[in-house]
Amino acid sequence: MTPFQRLLLLAIAGGLGALSRYGLSGLVQRYSGATFPWGTLAVNVIGCFVFGIIWAVATERMALSPDVRIIILTGFLGSFTTFATFMSESHRLLADAEWMLAFANLGVTYVSGLGVFILGLAIGRGI
Repeated sequence: MTPFQRLLLLAIAGGLGALSRYGLSGLVQRYSGATFPWGTLAVNVIGCFVFGIIWAVATERMALSPDVRIIILTGFLGSFTTFATFMSESHRLLADAEWMLAFANLGVTYVSGLGVFILGLAIGRGI
């Protein structure tokens, strides 16, 4: 596969992941009728589940080439939910017994993510 083909397929997979996220999240949210973000939760949980399956198949059985793995995991699932990548990276740290790094990754991501979101809101409202 040429670099151009890889990038093109990555872009197509990313677009399909974004459309899938939008569709599934909206569908779940519409049918739940709740104020809780069930759609986002569904996308994140499903994305983590599928990421785990594909990662195991790709790395433990060597059933997927590196190009295909990147297209599916980074392209489709990366666009479908970055939460799955975040969980995969956190799991890797835990599996390597890097406890402090794992919990730092989890804690810092959540706390800083919420903090900069609130900061962004404040700045956006001040513009």
